Amino acid sequence: MARAKIADDVGGPAVRAAVAGGAPRDTTATAVRYLLQLLAERAPGNTVEVRVPPFGAVQCIPGPRHTRGTPPNVVEMDAATWLGLASGSLTWEEGVASGAVHASGQRASLEGLVPLRY
Repeated sequence: MARAKIADDVGGPAVRAAVAGGAPRDTTATAVRYLLQLLAERAPGNTVEVRVPPFGAVQCIPGPRHTRGTPPNVVEMDAATWLGLASGSLTWEEGVASGAVHASGQRASLEGLVPLRY
C-alpha cells in the first residue's frame, strides 16, 4: 500500500520548524518524509535509494530499475544531514567529504538535485 502524500501546507511548516532547530521528533519526521517526497517527485525513478533512518526512504533518479535485494546505489544519512542538504545549508560535496553522507554505487549522487524548494 502506498504511503499517503504529505500536503504542502503540512510539510512546508514542518520543514521550516525542523531546519530552525529544536523541533519535536514527530515534526522532524514529517519534515524528513516531506523532503524525501519532494526529491522523488523532482527525480522520479528507481535507480538510487535515499535512506534517512529511522524516518524514511525513497527510490528516485531515472535509469536502470532495481527490484530485488540490496540496491546497487544507496545514499544514506541522518535527519540533520538530510535537512541541511535539502535546505541548502550543506552542499553535497561537504556532506560526502565530512562522512555525514554515505553514498555507495556508481550512480549514488544527489548532486544537482539538492537543495529542494519547499
